[in-house]
Amino acid sequence: MNLIAERLDRISPSQTIAISTKARELKAAGKDVISLSAGEPDFETPQHIKDAAIAAIQSGDTRYTDVAGTPALRKAAAGYFKREHGLDYKPEQIIVSTGGKQVIFNAMLATMDEGDEAIIPAPCWVSYPDIVALAGGKPVIVAAGQNQGFKMTPEQLEAAITPKTKWLVLNNPCNPTGAAYSREELKGLAEVLLRHPDVWVFTDDIYEKLVYGDFQGSTLAAVEPKLHDRTLTMNGCSKAYAMTGWRIGFAGAPTKLIKAMDKLQSQSTSSTSSISQAAAVAALNGPQESVEDMRKVYERRRDLVVGLLNKAEGIHCITPEGAFYVFPSVNGCLGKTSAGGRKIETDEDFVIALLDEQGVAAVHGSAFMFPGHFRISYATSDELLTEACARIQKFCAGLK
Repeated sequence: MNLIAERLDRISPSQTIAISTKARELKAAGKDVISLSAGEPDFETPQHIKDAAIAAIQSGDTRYTDVAGTPALRKAAAGYFKREHGLDYKPEQIIVSTGGKQVIFNAMLATMDEGDEAIIPAPCWVSYPDIVALAGGKPVIVAAGQNQGFKMTPEQLEAAITPKTKWLVLNNPCNPTGAAYSREELKGLAEVLLRHPDVWVFTDDIYEKLVYGDFQGSTLAAVEPKLHDRTLTMNGCSKAYAMTGWRIGFAGAPTKLIKAMDKLQSQSTSSTSSISQAAAVAALNGPQESVEDMRKVYERRRDLVVGLLNKAEGIHCITPEGAFYVFPSVNGCLGKTSAGGRKIETDEDFVIALLDEQGVAAVHGSAFMFPGHFRISYATSDELLTEACARIQKFCAGLK
């Protein structure tokens, strides 16, 4: 009898974490490494949020909470959705989980039966397909290339829907590309979804506060109110408020779905940290100037990195609308040999050789279901980004 369950054969360890781990190991061994592989803000959590956590500790707010979150945080999350998008959720239509990943896990495990399908535009975050597969579902990957701004078209969505489709999973803005759907683009997708009333929508808006230029973001349930009753709108505090380690994700959805997710969560983690929840209330209800300050810095870094990468031989990088990633093509580098003698046949060969020879850690595009590219996070200092891009230029110049 096998000890390890067969369901684990459906998934792989997170490849973004694997690259970050290798980079840390090389650093620990004394190698000069610049890691651009992790999707984590380099800013400190704003002080008023830290203060709220300290106050919660000092006042003894250190016990279990309701599984779905404290009344105060569920109310704050409902207020956030109303303020940002005009979406109406009652507190009982909100769930708070230990990070956005648990929201996704809860939703998929609570709803998917064997053979159910979830449409996932690619490039996509590494965990979506594996979570769907672990829940017994089938990830249906829809390729949306650089020539279409890394965004799925209504025609592609229509073609992907089958009688087994249960979910569309939409990350907006997207990890790993930074691509964001405009209101008009979302309307096009909504028109397709209205023709298929059995398809539910999971929209992951965790990066929505980080958009640039004159881009105006939105979310599907706000663009098309008729989809409200079959949409789960997810957000969290990790990215916009630099609170990755606090582990706070939240979502609004119809009551029947929230109750199912609450039931599942009650038998897994139960509630998330009471201290983190107190901090999240301060994040959502408190001053928002820090979010705008961080957004401006990210925008400057985006422009810096895109400009420098496009000077590297064989690389082409489009300018994304949001998040803090770029997803350049390395197709012009494939089939060559690095200065260190490594044959660059794939995007994974590219990032491994780049790390070994130049000490720059990035993540290969095939980890995001889209080969021929690589992801860079520009959530680090201008100085390190400039040096990393110079090393990438040097690496590419050395390819023969």
